[in-house]
Amino acid sequence: MKPCPQSSLTRLITDASALLVALTCAHTALNAAPPQPEYHRDTAKGAFKRPTSVPHPKDNPPTPDRISLGKALFFDPRLSRANNISCGSCHNPSFAWGDGLPKGVGHGSKEVGRRTPTILNTAWAETLFWDGRASSLEEQALGPIAAPGEMNMPLDQVLAKLKSVPGYLPLFEKAYPGEGISEQTIAKAIAAFERTVISGTAPFDEWIAGKENAISDTAKRGFDLFNTKANCVKCHSGWNFTDDGFHDIGLADADIGRGAHLKELESMQHAFKTPTLRNVVQRAPYARRIGTKPQGGRAVLQPRRRREATQSFARDCSVEPDRRRSRRAHSVHGNPHEHRSARRTADPSDRFSRPRFP
Repeated sequence: MKPCPQSSLTRLITDASALLVALTCAHTALNAAPPQPEYHRDTAKGAFKRPTSVPHPKDNPPTPDRISLGKALFFDPRLSRANNISCGSCHNPSFAWGDGLPKGVGHGSKEVGRRTPTILNTAWAETLFWDGRASSLEEQALGPIAAPGEMNMPLDQVLAKLKSVPGYLPLFEKAYPGEGISEQTIAKAIAAFERTVISGTAPFDEWIAGKENAISDTAKRGFDLFNTKANCVKCHSGWNFTDDGFHDIGLADADIGRGAHLKELESMQHAFKTPTLRNVVQRAPYARRIGTKPQGGRAVLQPRRRREATQSFARDCSVEPDRRRSRRAHSVHGNPHEHRSARRTADPSDRFSRPRFP
């Protein structure tokens, strides 16, 4: 066999190298992420426009009598076994309808397993609770009342107690004629009230509506960062700043969240519902897993120099973007009783005032 000429060998090596480069480029192109669309602030703003009406189920349309009854039930501690805890004990208007604690406190002044979620804007929620186990406010309303660690009041005892209060009978009859005091009417009344708890028009909303000077230039840059490099919008999307989805942000905990209800889905193990950022300035502490011990939580939104290494998607870590995010967060704070849609259906009294108990 004749030896291969030097020129032929060189050409063979060159052709092989070219083929290897071509195959590598093809593999890279096939596995590369699709190109991201060019960002335009005005286009992004369109996804954050407030709704003009409040949704409600067909079998529980809001009326002043139903909302008034629901408010009384929501703030009435007699719905708890010890007569000292109401729904409003944990969902406090002064803390944007949360409680300002790392974890909630229930029956016997004992800490419960998770933090209290806000009820702001839950009229639009697709699922309720951190793990999404309820599909409506009506379904959610009775859970904390009967839960042993929370209000610890069996529902049959709730019914007996309310029926023994003469003042409640006419209120239920006005709100739900002919239906009486039942688990269903209690749940529907509380849900009707909760649908009026809506974050008011914030400076951010005015900016989205076209008032350019409603927020600062720093907040506008924060909005750009929120939608681009920081990628906060991946989870905190839409006018309510939540995708109503469930995400595992990578922090170790024995609580598997949504995974307890969707055991076959690996992605739902340790996944919890995305909270709204509306009125977030009133809901410290921050940067804390739902069920973790109070370590490392923040009481303020700014400054925020670095993120926990275990969180799942990268964001800018410099101080200046932290200030921008903080300014943007402050811009989405609105007074909860200013929403026009809520005022049309709500009782005329201030939702922050003490209700008149029967």
